[in-house]
Amino acid sequence: MSKTTLTTSSGAPVPEDNNSISVGERGPLTFDNHYLFEKLAHFNRERIPERVVHARGTGAYGTFTLSKGMSQHSIASFLQTEGQQTDVFVRFSTVGGGQDSSDYARDPRGFAIKFYTEQGNFDLVGNNTPVFFLNDPINFPDFVHSQKKDPRTNLPNPAAMFEFWANHPNSLHQMTILMSDRGIPASYRHMHGFSSHTLSFWNDKGERFWVKWHLKTNQGIKNVSDAEAAGLPSFGAQQDLIDAIDNGDYPSWAVKVQIMTEAEAQHYRINPFDLTKVWPHSDFPLVEIGQMALNRNVDNYFAETEQAAFAPSNLVPGIGASPDRMLQARLLAYQDAHRHRIGANANQIPVNAAKCPVNHYQRDGAMAGICPAGGSGVNFYPNDRADQGAAVPAPQVAAPPMPVEADAWIKPHDTAEYDHYSQAGELYRLMSDVQKNALTLTIAGGLVHASASAQERMLAQFAQADADYAERVKRAMSKIA
Repeated sequence: MSKTTLTTSSGAPVPEDNNSISVGERGPLTFDNHYLFEKLAHFNRERIPERVVHARGTGAYGTFTLSKGMSQHSIASFLQTEGQQTDVFVRFSTVGGGQDSSDYARDPRGFAIKFYTEQGNFDLVGNNTPVFFLNDPINFPDFVHSQKKDPRTNLPNPAAMFEFWANHPNSLHQMTILMSDRGIPASYRHMHGFSSHTLSFWNDKGERFWVKWHLKTNQGIKNVSDAEAAGLPSFGAQQDLIDAIDNGDYPSWAVKVQIMTEAEAQHYRINPFDLTKVWPHSDFPLVEIGQMALNRNVDNYFAETEQAAFAPSNLVPGIGASPDRMLQARLLAYQDAHRHRIGANANQIPVNAAKCPVNHYQRDGAMAGICPAGGSGVNFYPNDRADQGAAVPAPQVAAPPMPVEADAWIKPHDTAEYDHYSQAGELYRLMSDVQKNALTLTIAGGLVHASASAQERMLAQFAQADADYAERVKRAMSKIA
């Protein structure tokens, strides 16, 4: 059996890879150790910048199988015929911690799906919760700073977290979820996924529909307490997913959508584009459209999971954005983050590359040529070479025009007068006494570290959601103090 020859990165055979070239047995190294230098130089550059959020994650490949054709709502090619299968790559993650953090932090979980459709990649970049802490992206950097380590001590600081939440009542709904027994999923297989944002569908008649995506785990929901989490290995959720797939126990989710017409959205009692709010299922029931299953682990974590680049701006004909303010900002921010972390040609990396033909006039930049588009062809548009195969736009896939709100004024619009409390209160009242006590004790454990002013404002928020909510937090705080 012939052996594989070890080579340099440029392909030259390597004669020795265990000992450096030196001046005698005890002498210094020489400058002709070019293979040693190549190894060290590459080693120094093996890491790309860590994601600011969603740094710790794990991913796997699978398929989405359509069970209900959606042609009446969308022209998206992968949503047309019952039984259609689309390859996917899914990355799960914690949000606030770095690569060195635990899979069992009390933290939302990222749930990002890349659908490799025949008309390009559609990225559904969501979380394991249907809402988020904010509805205006200008607050996002400040929110993340408040949730991460203290700039002086480099330690977690619950006082900073509650100080931010005290100043942002729109966070109450998501904070209630985070502090409840849903705050620490037992594994990535045992949690739901949500688009959280409102997206849009449009059909071949030019009709637009507003849509929220839900992925319901077929494994059932499982969570762990703070005490249980403390005894689990930091990499436990990652190992659980890898082991399950390696053992043929493929996790799956029912894929469902809520659909709202443009006319319904116009006068609905809740702003349908507010990321801190859910659409009640009684008004907009879930419609199952398919199943997603994961059946293959990655071969190389860095090349695939770490370099996977998801972006809400990766949309396909028939699926679009919405006026959701947070989503609007993410259309820019995510692609920009990937260009910073991985480079201008991040979408040429295999895990990110579309499985359909790619034709554009973007050229050059770091790593250009992994999957070169265009080659020696024309690199500008408009041009006179369409008959020679030069790419041209496809106006037939344009989204229908969206009307602007009547008499809209361009200025910062404050949402302070929104009702930030009702849905948090409704969620609280769905909980059992055991769940309410666990929620309020978890909140109290962090809130006792906040300033008196922050405590007072948080208790006022809880009271507006439900008087019992505030009272239980207050009692729990008194016991801790």
